[in-house]
Amino acid sequence: MAVSSGPVTSFEDLLARAKARGSRRCVVACAEDCATIEALHAAKQAGIADGVMYGDEQRINTICASLKVAPGEFTIRGTASQPESIRSAIEDVAKNGDFLMKGQVDTATFLRGVLEEGLGLRGEHILSHVALLELPTYNKVLFITDGGINAELDLRRKIDIVRNAVELARLLGIGRPRVALLSAVEKITLNIAETLDWAIVTRMGDHGEFGEAVIEGPLALDIAFSPEAARIKRVASEVSGNVDILVVPSLATGNILAKGLQYLGGAKGAGIIVGARKPIVMLSRADSPETKLYSIALGNLAS
Repeated sequence: MAVSSGPVTSFEDLLARAKARGSRRCVVACAEDCATIEALHAAKQAGIADGVMYGDEQRINTICASLKVAPGEFTIRGTASQPESIRSAIEDVAKNGDFLMKGQVDTATFLRGVLEEGLGLRGEHILSHVALLELPTYNKVLFITDGGINAELDLRRKIDIVRNAVELARLLGIGRPRVALLSAVEKITLNIAETLDWAIVTRMGDHGEFGEAVIEGPLALDIAFSPEAARIKRVASEVSGNVDILVVPSLATGNILAKGLQYLGGAKGAGIIVGARKPIVMLSRADSPETKLYSIALGNLAS
C-alpha cells in the first residue's frame, strides 16, 4: 500500500507522513525502558502510535513517573518474565496489532520469539533488518541491509534481503530503487564469495526479478557514492552517486557501517525488520528516544 506519490526525503518528512496517516497500534515487548517510553509518549502526542506495553508493570509505572508521563496514555499489560513479555506481545500483534517493537531485551532473545513458528508472526519469507539513515552529507535517505538478523548468508537469503529492502523502499515512495551490492572490490573475484553471488543477483535484477529497480554489484563503497571514483575505475554505473539501498555482504559489516555513520557521521537513524506478517521495530537498547521515535514512524508507514 503506497503512502505517498513521492519518496520520503528526510526524517521530518517521515514523521509528517506517519502523522498524516494516523495512529497505529504499536505493541512493545519488554517495555520497561526509559527511551522506549519517552519515544512512545512523543508518538502518542504526535498522533503516530498508541502504545501497548508488555513487561514489568511496576517498573513501567516508575519510569512513567520519572518522565512525568501519565501511564494512562498507554495500555500496560504486566508480565512476570522476559519470555512471557515477548510471547504475549507477539501473539497480540499477530492478532490485533499493527506493528511490534523491541524494548529492553537483547536482540537474540527477542528474535527467538519472533522466529517461533507457532506464535503467528513469522511468514513465508526470510526476515531481514533495514536501517534507514538521514546523513548530513547525502542528498536522500539511505537504506542499509542486513545488519541485524542474518548471520549466515547463502544466495537464497541474499536474494530475499534485496527483495525485502526494495519493497520497503517502494512503500516509502521510491518507485525505482537504486541498489548497490557491496563488496571490497567491484569485480568478480573467486576468493571473495559475495562477488559471485552479487553477480547472480545483478543478473536477476536485469531480468526484472525485483520489479522496477536498478541492481548493481559487486560494487565497492566508493563507487556507490562517487561518480568520479566510478570514472577513474572505469565502472559504468547508474547507481553511483545516487544510491538508495546498500546491501552489505555480512551482518557485521552492516551493523558497523550503520552505527559508524550514526556515531561518527552525525546520521539520524531508524530500524525495522521486514519480511514478517507485521513490521517489527528493532533497535539497539542504547539508541536514543529520537531514534526510537523515527523507528515508530517507520513502523507506522510500513504497517
